[in-house]
Parts: sequence; structure tokens; C-alpha cells
Amino acid sequence: MEPTQWLGVEIRHLAALEAVAREGSFGRAAERLGYTQSAISQQIATLERIAGTKLFERPGGPRRVSLTEAGALLLRHAETIVARLRAAEADIASLLQGEGGTLRVGTYQSVGAKILPTLMRRFRERWPHVEIRLTEDASDEGLIKLVERGELDVSFAMLPVLEGPFEAIELLSDPYVVLVAAGSPLAARRSVRMADLEGVHLIGNRVCRTTALAESALRMRGVAAEVTFRSDDNGTVQGLVAAGVGVALVPLLAVEASDERVVVLGLDPPIPPRVIQMVWHRDRYRSPAAVAFVEVAQQVCAELAGGAERTAA
Repeated sequence: MEPTQWLGVEIRHLAALEAVAREGSFGRAAERLGYTQSAISQQIATLERIAGTKLFERPGGPRRVSLTEAGALLLRHAETIVARLRAAEADIASLLQGEGGTLRVGTYQSVGAKILPTLMRRFRERWPHVEIRLTEDASDEGLIKLVERGELDVSFAMLPVLEGPFEAIELLSDPYVVLVAAGSPLAARRSVRMADLEGVHLIGNRVCRTTALAESALRMRGVAAEVTFRSDDNGTVQGLVAAGVGVALVPLLAVEASDERVVVLGLDPPIPPRVIQMVWHRDRYRSPAAVAFVEVAQQVCAELAGGAERTAA
């Protein structure tokens, strides 16, 4: 096969490949993309002719079509190419909008409760014509993927950032604390030793990397703590701790400190804190509004960190 044959690949061929792989059906892929089923079949046939191999197994009848090994390989490249095209579309839209338009921001629960209210108020004072559209996810991994596809302009994320075309700036170091019920024997202490968590019932998050990092740190130090319940809602975690169901090892930002039913304790020795960052696509155009949003986030987080230090002192 001549290498120049690959120059015949068009974006619509790759979009069809992606849609059929996701839908498992030529008909549903056609509906999703707004084509006829025969048009999708022709696009896949063209792509198979260029690739010189079959990309889908077609069992016939109501059964789903599935990717061949070659199809799965090509799909990984197709997803990247289609994502970059969508990012380019978003870039042009941002450029044409100037100081107006929409800024799409990814966030998760603890950031939304403690950082975003002040951040959004200050940003709107400076950029009143920019609409902020928030996307919240229990896991920052999902948000980072949206940044890669051009569906978010910036997103809060935790260190380490997933591998990919990203740039990030550190905003805040968020220490882990132990949350116990006010009536717990541990509540009278200023801090909890690692050994005190041996065999203790833990309440944790389900999909957030926060809990995974904390539990990994415990295991590395030889502490076998049993997680008895998981929830992606910080309020539920804190409520279960208040009821005496267990204790929680969580970042300080995830705690509602005014809740008198619980006591916040330090961990001795401490484990590495959760590092919150702002992430964006390094190859995409960053609008002035996106740059300003990151700058305001840095200011707000610096003030928040300073307040936490004064409280601890």
C-alpha cells in the first residue's frame, strides 16, 4: 500500500469510526451523526480500504458490531484527532467572542463549596460579560478528559495530573485530617497517631482520587484500616462520622468545620497533602477570560491558605 493512500482519510471517516465503536451499531451511529446508515457504511468501507484491513466484526442481526484489533488501534488515533478538531472549534469560538462568551470550568465538590463562591464573585466583578458554565464531577479524571477534548477551558484537578497535553499551576496545598464524632474517645486529642487507625472503621469516597491517595498512604505505613462505607457526597461522609459509624481521613477542604457533631484532628505523622491545581490544554488558545480566571483562583486560594495557617497557629 502506498503511504499517500492515508491522505485520503477524512475527519468524517474517523468520526464515523468513533461513533460506530461507541454505539455498537451502524444505524445508531448514523442517527447520532445525522447521516444515513448507508453513508456511515460507505465511510467505514472507505476507511477499511485505505487501512487495507477489516476494522469491525459484523455478526449480523441485532448483535453489536465490535472492533477488530486493527480497528481498536486506529480508534485510539481517531479519538485524538477528533478531539483536537473539537478543541480547534472551541478555540475559534473563544477568539471571536473576545471579552464576552462562555468560560467552561470543571470542578468537584470540595472546591465548589469552599473556593468557587468567592472566585466566581470576584471574577464576575471584573468580567461581567462572560458567562461561566460549570461542570461538576466526583472524579477529576473525567474533568481532565473533557479538557483534552476541548469541552472545558480550564478545570480544577489534583496532583498528579493525568498524562496528556496539559499545563497546570498549583493553587492550594490541602492537608489531610481525621474526622471523628464529638463523642468519640479520640475527640479529646489534638492529633491521631497512625497506629490509632489500625482496625478502625473508615468512611471514604467511592471514586474520588482523594480517598485512594489517603488509603494508599496508610497502607505504605503498614496501617490496615477497614473501609466500611463509601459515598461521593462529603455531607454524607461527615454525617456518618457524626453518627459514630466510623472515622474519615479526608482533605480539610472537604470538611464543614462549623458542624459541632464532629471534631477535626491532625494526623501524626502527617501524610502528603492533596495538591489542588488548575489545568488547561497546553496546545489550545487561552482566552483573556480564561487567563484571568486562573489568576483570580490563585489569589483566592492564597488567601484561603493564609487563613488556614492563622487558624492553626
